[in-house]
Amino acid sequence: MLLIAQNHLQLILEVGLMLFVTLVFCLNLIPLSLSVVTFLSLFLMGGFTLLFGADIALLVISASQAEFTHPFGPIALLGAVTALASLKVMKESGVDIRPLRRFVILFIGCITIFGGLMHRSFLILWLLGLFLGYLIISKSFREKSVFTMRRILIFLGAAGVGFVLLEVIARVSGMTIFSPLLRMGRIEQYSFSSIKTVLHNIQLIGHNAKASYWGAEGTAFAEGYITLPMQFVLFFGLPFPMFFGVLVNQKDTIDYMLPGIFGWGFDFGILGLVGLMAFVLGTILIGFKILNIYREKREKNNKKYLGREVLLTGALAAFCAQALIGLFVFNRSINGMALLTFIFVGALILANVVTLKSRE
Repeated sequence: MLLIAQNHLQLILEVGLMLFVTLVFCLNLIPLSLSVVTFLSLFLMGGFTLLFGADIALLVISASQAEFTHPFGPIALLGAVTALASLKVMKESGVDIRPLRRFVILFIGCITIFGGLMHRSFLILWLLGLFLGYLIISKSFREKSVFTMRRILIFLGAAGVGFVLLEVIARVSGMTIFSPLLRMGRIEQYSFSSIKTVLHNIQLIGHNAKASYWGAEGTAFAEGYITLPMQFVLFFGLPFPMFFGVLVNQKDTIDYMLPGIFGWGFDFGILGLVGLMAFVLGTILIGFKILNIYREKREKNNKKYLGREVLLTGALAAFCAQALIGLFVFNRSINGMALLTFIFVGALILANVVTLKSRE
């Protein structure tokens, strides 16, 4: 009975532990050569290109969409950066990467367009993740940074043009979901009041019960403002409080577009927020330490860990980008299904710590 989660936080911790153990065995028992990891990254990119493209097509045709960008955006980013890192390793080995490079650029371009049209939060995460990925790759291979002032200005100009084009598309088509100005207005209208609620009611553990949506019936701790996917909770028949869209439609609660530090702090208290920040910073520091070890082995002509190195590069870029967007911009980017993705990518990074020694 002790293993059965009693609240949302305990469920999150237990799922994280199970994912970590599973990925430790996967990384150590499955031969992750560079060719295998490259194929998997290309497969992921191709799959998400089709998935995001179908999602935006449904939105245009029937005004209905599944919004795959929130839960799977970081996984697509992991695949993209992993593919770029793989191309770099192959280029260093003298392999002609031009055919593969065309596919990678095509997939990146399509995912950028499809995902950006669906959600601006995804576009921010995607571009930030690619930027971090390029930085990690350039540092890992001791190269001069590819980001010059001219390229940065070109990037900012392209982002500005994209902003204007999205607003034009929204007004011409009458589909306000494409409008960046509408999204900014919603953040201003709803998130500021939610921040005020959090600051006035946050406690060391949980929050003031009077500020809870559930009122006197609530527990004032782990009430479902931050949770794993609802379908996941229902599948196991766990009697946890869940909102079923209330956070989206009823704005007197903690808004789903609130930065994650406020949503997490409100639901789990200051100690819960401190624990989250410790997990994020610890995972990033450990990940870069292991990546440095892999780089040293590669520079000594040890090719055993090339697959792990490029996979860890993609995971670090995806984890850092999702953490920054989820914690400081949109709560939704690390909540629900996206939280499961966040835990998965973090566990993938930490699983590199453990090496199972095979019997001789």
